[in-house]
Amino acid sequence: MAASRLDPIDRKILAELQADGRMTNVELAKRVGISAPPCLRRVRTLEEQGYIRGYHAEVDPRELGFEVQVFAMVGLQSQAEADLSAFESRCRAWPLVRECHMLNGEVDFILKCVAPDLSTFQRFLTEELTAADNVASVKTSLVIRGAKDEPGVPFDILEARLSQSA
Repeated sequence: MAASRLDPIDRKILAELQADGRMTNVELAKRVGISAPPCLRRVRTLEEQGYIRGYHAEVDPRELGFEVQVFAMVGLQSQAEADLSAFESRCRAWPLVRECHMLNGEVDFILKCVAPDLSTFQRFLTEELTAADNVASVKTSLVIRGAKDEPGVPFDILEARLSQSA
């Protein structure tokens, strides 16, 4: 397990930054129980090693006028690696597609899309998504409301697993 290569302080740093990426290095160091200079070195190492991929503000799409959120389940005609990669590349270019995940099972991809209104999403669906090369089927589900949206990983479960294997 990759997390076992990290010591408890590194894991605590990751958990704290996942909960609040805006805190100062001094506050982070205080929370994890070390001084600021080694804390900053650890954070930079975690960034360089790819454990920390970036820092983002969580914005409210509805406050910005994006009233529609849709999950689109996409089936492709071909699952050859070149075709899968081409579809992923196309998804990265579509601004309305915020997440794209390849799945195992009867659906090849699930896309999380946002749009300011239903007509904008419908236009994207008919003119771009269903018209894209290799797309065989698209099933959509309009989000009514969200009950949970937690980023990252549950560090309490990670710590429990590591303590059991120790």
